Amino acid sequence: MYSTVVDNTPVIQVTAGKHVASYATNGSQMNPLEAFYAALAACAAVYAKKSCKELGLPAEGIEIGCKPFAGKAGPLSLAKFKTEVHFPERFTTEQKAQILNAIVHCAVKEIVQDGPNVEFSVVEV
Repeated sequence: MYSTVVDNTPVIQVTAGKHVASYATNGSQMNPLEAFYAALAACAAVYAKKSCKELGLPAEGIEIGCKPFAGKAGPLSLAKFKTEVHFPERFTTEQKAQILNAIVHCAVKEIVQDGPNVEFSVVEV
């Protein structure tokens, strides 16, 4: 379970088991939307690392850049999310293709794409 206690500070701390993630509403830390975009970038890195491990290759030097593009509803909407991957020269075309294919299947991205099938509820307890 993920939980937080709301207070009057700009900081929001979310606890998940033994981990704590901090966000802010004043620009001093990522806000939750920025953290969501960061999670997509991190997921791409996780899948790149897993693919490199399967190939028996070091993942070192792979650079991943991600850019969100706002939708018609403005900056708080998402129409497109572009992930750009730069490989060190030692990677072959086939290795690059396999790693890119792995990144395409990032779990966070797939959850977003399946979003219409996700049921959200907000209830008072």
